[in-house]
Amino acid sequence: MTYNFGFDFTQELANRYSLLTDDWPACTEPLTSFFKIAVNAVGRERAMDWFEAARRAERRVQEVDQARTYQFGFAAYLADALDFYGQQPTLAETVAWEAMKGAREVARHGSGGDFDADFDVLLDCAVRACGRSSGRPGNKPGAAAATA
Repeated sequence: MTYNFGFDFTQELANRYSLLTDDWPACTEPLTSFFKIAVNAVGRERAMDWFEAARRAERRVQEVDQARTYQFGFAAYLADALDFYGQQPTLAETVAWEAMKGAREVARHGSGGDFDADFDVLLDCAVRACGRSSGRPGNKPGAAAATA
């Protein structure tokens, strides 16, 4: 059986924003493709962990920006959150890595360079989408935020 992440992600976006896609951030359509790449590369179960790692990395970027200290950037913080140091990522991990970096850029610059959507909210929707029917807590309201 093939897992349809796009369908579940769309359902989560509708739960978060509304059934009217006009109310969704403009970046959601292209962002879905990047998230699907990550899910297809590492699988639904591991993708949940990747989305949570991306969430931690994004929060770290924001914390460092607020503190006005040296910024290593999202990619470095993602590597740290995934504990990638000292190991060679597999091809699937490299694909998911690049997809997560691309997804962040799409969310940040989705429409004309303006901040289009809250990446954290979109990652939460992705975690919930992966959690559907998986038995993991990502599909319950508030569960993903509680694990972060």
